[in-house]
Amino acid sequence: MHPSESISNVDHSGIHADGCRHDWQLDEVAALFELPFMDLIHRAQTVHRAHFDPNDVQVSSLLSIKTGACSEDCAYCPQSARYETGLKREELMPLEDVLHAAQAAKLQGASRFCMGAAWRSPKDRDIEKVAAMIKGVRDLGMETCVTLGMLTENQTQRLKEAGLDYYNHNLDTSEEYYSQIISTRTYQDRLDTLKRVRDAGIHVCCGGIVGMGEDERDRAGLLVELANLPQHPESVPINLLVQVEGTPLAGSEPLDPFTFVRTIAVARLLMPKSRVRLSAGRTDMSDELQALCFLAGANSIFYGEKLLTTENPEAARDRRLFARLGLRMSGATADVLNG
Repeated sequence: MHPSESISNVDHSGIHADGCRHDWQLDEVAALFELPFMDLIHRAQTVHRAHFDPNDVQVSSLLSIKTGACSEDCAYCPQSARYETGLKREELMPLEDVLHAAQAAKLQGASRFCMGAAWRSPKDRDIEKVAAMIKGVRDLGMETCVTLGMLTENQTQRLKEAGLDYYNHNLDTSEEYYSQIISTRTYQDRLDTLKRVRDAGIHVCCGGIVGMGEDERDRAGLLVELANLPQHPESVPINLLVQVEGTPLAGSEPLDPFTFVRTIAVARLLMPKSRVRLSAGRTDMSDELQALCFLAGANSIFYGEKLLTTENPEAARDRRLFARLGLRMSGATADVLNG
């Protein structure tokens, strides 16, 4: 039997009231990765069109509001205090500087402003400062997202009270491979924070990174973990490892670009109603590779010149690519698109 036949004939007893499955099996998802490339892309595009306008892309901008000196040992991250990467450490940004950056992002067409701080877990006094940033960004008419590390229940509630729309907390990789990448927190720590965020009524932004030396079953395992959460993340960022000199993963074998596209496609199939975000690594991607990712079901990007501390394509380049592909930025005005 052809792999696509065995998958399509699965008894979808795991379909919830949201119309999505939450009972994916690892072997089943691994079989999706093995489909002929054209078949996989066709299936992913078909699912994508059933739930989204295929020519619409949600655009977010990401700002590092506190950079470096993180106590975690994530092997991919230049912000870890354990690695010498030449990164300049910076304290929490003043509120007015954050709001200025948010306004600039809005003028470039971003509809969501994401703020990231290099903390293992924030202190309560930090949460109060971030809450003021959230309120200020919302007053500009933008959606808000923050990524601050692990949260307590009280901290999560305070962010909700401030009006936070999304909380980003990536799983990074499969549970089996996780210990090869991070030792300073457990996989369950991440899941616990995600549960607190969801229980507080905040939207979840959660994905992972590929190209860290994991194998195909690890990539499948990451997506199974995400798709089998009680509720799918509203945003699923799929990051391609950006290798930074001084981090343990510098010099890793580059991931086959088609494998990256396959990961996007399988994410779309497993989480049909989520925004699948083409995230880190776009600087090194050709326009053609990015177009394949959009064809595979990606419908969100990070926009702007920086992703926390790593380079990102300039907004003008993204607008030119969108124009060539006939893609539209969600909510963007004509003067932004033509700017």
